[in-house]
Amino acid sequence: MLLPIRNIGRASSSPVASLPPKHRLLEACRGLPVETGPPDEHLVLRCACRLAELHEQRMAAEPGTVTVTEIDHDRARLVHDIDGWVVRELPTAHGGARMHTETVGTVVDRLAQFSAQAYSTLTGAPEWMVHDAWRRLSELAVAYEDLAVDVTGGVCRLPDFSGHHEYDRGPHEFEH
Repeated sequence: MLLPIRNIGRASSSPVASLPPKHRLLEACRGLPVETGPPDEHLVLRCACRLAELHEQRMAAEPGTVTVTEIDHDRARLVHDIDGWVVRELPTAHGGARMHTETVGTVVDRLAQFSAQAYSTLTGAPEWMVHDAWRRLSELAVAYEDLAVDVTGGVCRLPDFSGHHEYDRGPHEFEH
């Protein structure tokens, strides 16, 4: 018996988990309550919320400081957590499926970054900068939704960066 494509790579016929829709992800990036519960109900939403907080802190931090290194370390860990969830919970795409250029975790990290930047422009940036920041956020949100559908449907492969564990080293180990 052939399994539906959404179950390829899964050991059971239990319902397939899914990535949150873009509107819930954007709400999580703002720390807003979502329509069916708090952002912490889904690992990806919880990580997106924390990633946005870290990007806000990074924007306020002095470049080249230990604080920035620690923030980047925490971001890498959250990206890895999202990517691990995707591997464990979503179907594995067939070998002939197209390869996406980024992992879900890196896309969520950029959404959190663009969200923090877009909201920061509302406090007095020139109109062109506000427009540009919100356009980038909107375009990436649409791209995330397309990726979420493809990955959940098992028709898109993701790069495997699981061998890159820079976050395992403490942030102080990067200092010279």
